[in-house]
Amino acid sequence: MLDKDSKIYIAGHRGLVGSAVMANLRKRGFTNLIGRTHSELDLLDPVAVRRFFDEEHPDAVVLAAAHVGGIMANSTYRADFIYRNLQIQQNVIGEAFRSGCRRLLFLGSTCIYPREAPQPMAEDALLTSPLEYTNEPYAIAKIAGMKMCESFNLQYGTDYVAVMPTNLYGPNDNFHLENSHVLPAMIRKAHLAKLMDEGRYDDVCADLSRRPVSTLPFPAEASEADIRDALAAFGIFPGRLRLWGSGKPLREFLWSEDMADACVHILLNVSFGQLAKEAGEPVRNTHVNIGTGIELSIAELAEEVAVAVGFKGSIEWDSTKPDGTMRKLCDVSRLHRLGWRHSVELPDGIRRLYEWYKADTAPAR
Repeated sequence: MLDKDSKIYIAGHRGLVGSAVMANLRKRGFTNLIGRTHSELDLLDPVAVRRFFDEEHPDAVVLAAAHVGGIMANSTYRADFIYRNLQIQQNVIGEAFRSGCRRLLFLGSTCIYPREAPQPMAEDALLTSPLEYTNEPYAIAKIAGMKMCESFNLQYGTDYVAVMPTNLYGPNDNFHLENSHVLPAMIRKAHLAKLMDEGRYDDVCADLSRRPVSTLPFPAEASEADIRDALAAFGIFPGRLRLWGSGKPLREFLWSEDMADACVHILLNVSFGQLAKEAGEPVRNTHVNIGTGIELSIAELAEEVAVAVGFKGSIEWDSTKPDGTMRKLCDVSRLHRLGWRHSVELPDGIRRLYEWYKADTAPAR
C-alpha cells in the first residue's frame, strides 16, 4: 500500500498519539513524514487546511489531532468538544479526499459506544442504545468522523480506515489537572501530594511553573500556604489524595507506543475492503477496536499509581462526583484476527510514564 518514501502527514504529530505514530513510522524506515504545529496550521481553519493539502499532496494521512479531555472537561465544555472535533475532521478528511489522498487512518475513541453496551464492547455495539451523557458531544463527533470515512469509501472507493483506541497513556500525555485523562492526572496528583508531604515545595513550585493551574497563576511568587490552598481545589493535600468518583468503574488502558504500533500495522496491512468483507451486508461498523482486553477498577489503578510514584499517603474517593460508565472494555477479537496484540503491561507502563513525567518536569541543567 505505502512505500518507505511515501509522503505521510500526521495531524497532531506532537500529541500523545501522533508523536507515537510518527516515531513508529520512523523506526520502520519511513522517511517522508510531515507534521505541522498549531501555529503553523490551524486545523479549524478550512482555508489554511485547503492550502496545506494543495501544497503538500500527501499520499496518506493519519488524523490523530483532536480536542480531548477528561470527565470534568467533557462535562463543562460540551460545545467545544463537538464543534472543534467536527470541524477538524471535516477539514482534514474533506481536503484529503479533494487532493486525491486515497489512504487515511482516523483515530476515534471507545467512548463512541453506548453507556450500557454489552461487555466487552464489540464493534457492532455502535449506535445500539444511548451514549454516556458526560462525553456525548465528543462521542458524537467521533462517530461522525468514523462514518465520514466509511461513507467516502462506499461512495468514492477511497481507503479510509477508522480505529477506536481504548484509554491511552504514555509519553507526551497531557498532565493538566483540569482537563487531562484519568491516569496522567492521577500520576501528577500523587506526585504533588508526595512532594508536599516531604516538604519539597521548591519542587512543587517547579512542577506548577512547568504546568500551571488556574488556581495559582504565579507559583514562583506563592507561599507554601498558597500552594496548599491552590492544590486542595484538585483534591491534592500533603500525604493525602481525594479522587473523583467512587473508584468502582472498570477501565482498560493501553500504552501509547503499543497503540501506535497497532495503528501503523493497520495503516500498512489492512484495507477497507478487508474490513467491509468481515462486517458483511449492509456495510457498517468497519472500524477496529484497539486495546488490551484487560480491565481493572479505578481504585486498583490508583493503587498501581501509588506504588509507581512511591506515594504512601491515603486515598479518598469523592462519590458526589460522577463515575461515568461503570465498565468499558474493548472486544479486541477483530484486532487479534488482523494480526496484532499489545506488549506493554500496565504496571510497567505506569512506571515508564512517571519516569518520563519527572524528566519532563525537571528544570534544565
